[in-house]
Amino acid sequence: MVLRRVLIAAACVLALACGGVLAGCGNSKKQGVEEPAREGLSLNMAGVDYNVYITRQLNPDVPPDEAYWSGPEPGAGETLYGVFLSACNRTDEDQDTAAFFKVTDNQHNEFDPETLPRDNPFAYRPVTLKPDECIPRSGSVAQLGPAAASLLVFKLPVANTENRPLELEIEGLRAGEKLTYELDI
Repeated sequence: MVLRRVLIAAACVLALACGGVLAGCGNSKKQGVEEPAREGLSLNMAGVDYNVYITRQLNPDVPPDEAYWSGPEPGAGETLYGVFLSACNRTDEDQDTAAFFKVTDNQHNEFDPETLPRDNPFAYRPVTLKPDECIPRSGSVAQLGPAAASLLVFKLPVANTENRPLELEIEGLRAGEKLTYELDI
């Protein structure tokens, strides 16, 4: 009886160890650089950690979306998507955040973010972050809001939302710097 328990315990330990080894044998490509990262991963570019928390369709006729978008209604066959993200400086020096974003579909169509009004408290704005500072700022409406993130809004033709995967490209300040996230829509 004791020997049987020891053998069962040893088999369990061996199974767990093999599972850990096999889990490490997967894809070795660098997430966000060599292949698109999934939403929810924090990735570093030039000293700033970026994280895309959620992407979702916006309906400006209902709360809280009415606070996110106050621009014109999308035209026929168009829709609005909000990309909620953060950027944090985890270095000991001031760091500039990315200023250029675009969404691309699998047909290589590109979409730039819409310009949000200066008074939109959720809007992502490129800034210089001090050490341990983040966008959105701690305690801000955006950080305390439902997504706890800043916002980029993209107007997309509804037909293009079927050209998945859609990817968000974040372009760095130095030539060739770029992070890519696969958007979960």
